[in-house]
Amino acid sequence: MLPYMNNKDDHHRRCATGILPHQQPRWLPPPETLHLWKEFETPEPAEIKAIQKSFLRHVTKTFARTAFNMDNFGSYQGTAYSLRDRLIDKWNITQQHHTREDPKRVYYLSLEFLLGRSLDSCLLSLGVKDIYKKALDELGFRLEDLIGEEVDAALGNGGLGRLAACYMDSLATLDYPAWGYGIRYNYGIFKQLIVDGYQTEFPDYWLNFGNPWEIERLDVSYEVRFRGYVNKVTEEDGTISYVWEGGEKVVAVAYDVPIPGYGTMNTINIRLWSAKPAREFDFAMFNDGNYEKAVEEQKSAENITSVLYPNDNHMVGKILRLKQQYFFVCATLQDAIRRFKKTNRPWSDFPYQVSIQLNDTHPTLGIPELQRILIDEEGLSWDDAWDIVTKTFSFTNHTVLPEALERWAVPLIQDLLPRHMMIIFDINLFFLQKVEKKFPGDRDRLRRMSIIEEGHPQNVRMAFLAIVGSHTVNGVAALHSNLIKNDIFPDFVEFYEGNKFTNVTNGITPRRWLHQCNPALSDFITQKLGSDSWVKDLEQLKKLKEFADDAAVQKQWMAIKRQNKVRLADYIHSITSIQVSPDSLFDIQVKRIHEYKRQFMNILGVIHRYLRLKKLTPEQRAKEVPRLVVFAGKSAPGYFIAKLVIKLINSVGEVVNNDPEIGDILKVVFIPNYNVSLAEIIIPASDISQHISTAGTEASGTSNMKFVLNGGIILGTVDGANIEIGEEIGEDNIFFFGVKADEVEDIRHLNRYRKIEMDPDLRNVLDAIERGTFGDPKIFEPLVATLTVGGDYYLISKDFASYIEAQADSDEAYKDKVGWAKKSILCTAGMSKFSSDRSINEYAERIWKIKPCTVPATLN
Repeated sequence: MLPYMNNKDDHHRRCATGILPHQQPRWLPPPETLHLWKEFETPEPAEIKAIQKSFLRHVTKTFARTAFNMDNFGSYQGTAYSLRDRLIDKWNITQQHHTREDPKRVYYLSLEFLLGRSLDSCLLSLGVKDIYKKALDELGFRLEDLIGEEVDAALGNGGLGRLAACYMDSLATLDYPAWGYGIRYNYGIFKQLIVDGYQTEFPDYWLNFGNPWEIERLDVSYEVRFRGYVNKVTEEDGTISYVWEGGEKVVAVAYDVPIPGYGTMNTINIRLWSAKPAREFDFAMFNDGNYEKAVEEQKSAENITSVLYPNDNHMVGKILRLKQQYFFVCATLQDAIRRFKKTNRPWSDFPYQVSIQLNDTHPTLGIPELQRILIDEEGLSWDDAWDIVTKTFSFTNHTVLPEALERWAVPLIQDLLPRHMMIIFDINLFFLQKVEKKFPGDRDRLRRMSIIEEGHPQNVRMAFLAIVGSHTVNGVAALHSNLIKNDIFPDFVEFYEGNKFTNVTNGITPRRWLHQCNPALSDFITQKLGSDSWVKDLEQLKKLKEFADDAAVQKQWMAIKRQNKVRLADYIHSITSIQVSPDSLFDIQVKRIHEYKRQFMNILGVIHRYLRLKKLTPEQRAKEVPRLVVFAGKSAPGYFIAKLVIKLINSVGEVVNNDPEIGDILKVVFIPNYNVSLAEIIIPASDISQHISTAGTEASGTSNMKFVLNGGIILGTVDGANIEIGEEIGEDNIFFFGVKADEVEDIRHLNRYRKIEMDPDLRNVLDAIERGTFGDPKIFEPLVATLTVGGDYYLISKDFASYIEAQADSDEAYKDKVGWAKKSILCTAGMSKFSSDRSINEYAERIWKIKPCTVPATLN
């Protein structure tokens, strides 16, 4: 052992986590001190008394509670902090091991991480749920009640954020060295309430209840600059450099969220950045009586990380969004570079130690930011720096619609990030010179491929910048990746040739989306397969096919489904006061409200069903399959048409649910404030889930995977991952309808320029709306106009007859209880491909070039 040193300058100064192989420690404690550290660092055993001791210590010492003033929330906090202690033990060992081994790491950059609740998932990952349950039972608390006390982390909105959370789970479980990076939003997107049928937005005060799953890192903070000016400096040897100075600064402070792997020591990290002012308080101004001005800098800084996706229908919102994106990548790159520099490697090694994944275009400013750091601060040549940049970044595109690709006005970037705009112009110039060399004289191609889109004002096409600055670009489903190549970026595919463009079909974590959210089905699968190893190896689900015709298995399978339907029915009643029958067919569409996802077509189909039922005799109605139609999802606050869809759903529900002639034969429910925890209740209860986007508009979808994994059957279009799911489970077990992606543009052309007769059944539905059957028809005029005078861009009229036919087919299939049970079993059995473990292994092998770094149970 090396002799310890007592240099005051080095003693207890923050350095790397652990000692790198090539390093001498700056300060090493004496042996007796090290012995104490190791003694008290020893993880607590997974024993009832140790758990109870830890729980009571936190309850009494951390939260100052006693046995006489305890409630479920206090007990949740004590349990969470007790469990966090165990997480941190594993996390510290992981970080020390990764520091010693110095593997290549992946940095997953995402503006969203939709984590959901953490208590239950951490208990399962650490394998201590049963013993915690027993320990808490003896103390007078039910674990199930405490799990329900947790508030969902409001760090995301939809599929993008949930995908990121699934991928972090898989990275941890598969022992990959990885970091996630995002923003610690104070309020998230918003809390959705329904008032008079309309979506109403309220702040989501999720942090007001405290967040036991994060660790504030006040010692990990970085300055982030906005605005200012760029000085051009000419050196004596004639070389030119640029210095970005002045402007305003904020500080990014790190908050760490440990992510445990399932059944492994590996515990990785999501680092979230919170914006703080460089100077919190102007004391002189306060003393002069200018109280508002004194704290203006603090408010301006904290606004950056206040809300996920601030409304950008106005300039203030656009500025804030752009600030968010740069703030997040600037702090992240400083952190990654700090970690790289402590190894004393040359800059040429950077791409072989660091792989940065851009989850959509939001983190794309990381490309010019890394280039700026390398040329302005590290003194590399442009070409050497650009070689490092393009070997470091990879880009996942999640967008199918060209008009939805992110663009930022050049004047806005010039004002907020003047040096970056200069660099982007240079990146574009050098890139277009290469295009011109390969395709000489093709000016239209140069215009099409330019990162800078001409106009008034000019715009930066962020997806183009991400493509040019990345070594690999991937889509997230086979159809989506083909559309990227053939329709969205064909010029880039032709220019780059080779394998720059690829596909990695999305996946979901079976730990959260079956093992955790559907414990009864999880236990039953474990029983039939003989072990629970399928939780980490979804290929084993294929063995369930052997039981698809087994009457006893079918009976138990559908009994579990009914239990889940009862749970959802109880929840619906508690939230909406609407009584629904668990014996109905549960028909569910839950996702972000958007025109391309076509919740509008769904509710029009409900109206068609209602009108048809009203024409039947009571005897005829009694033969109909009872159906509960469930909607949930949020509209963007400024999305007028989407918010009208929510209003129409609730107006139709108000009429249908109170019609005594209809009774339980048809019910319509909109569940407010959809989030991960609500999804965990809804998804296991589905008989049918609708994924009915216009063909060619849904990149992949992951909710479709979650429903099918839980034995739900898709009613959907030939779009996104629906196609690959159908291939895996068999098209007999999915209800496809609608036009194909390659037909869409021709139909849109006809809708726009020729008079196409509307589907007569759809016309009857619109007539009912316009008669006022579901309230004041003037309210819904803009919605109806999207179909009549708006060109029916999303092809509802074209697909409506096929959609109604698919609904009728599902009614008929549901009457055959044996056949339906078989379909449900085969759905789950066919879902092995759609594990996020498979997705992450593909990223690791083909894109990131990283390998597992297995963490030992203890470190020497």
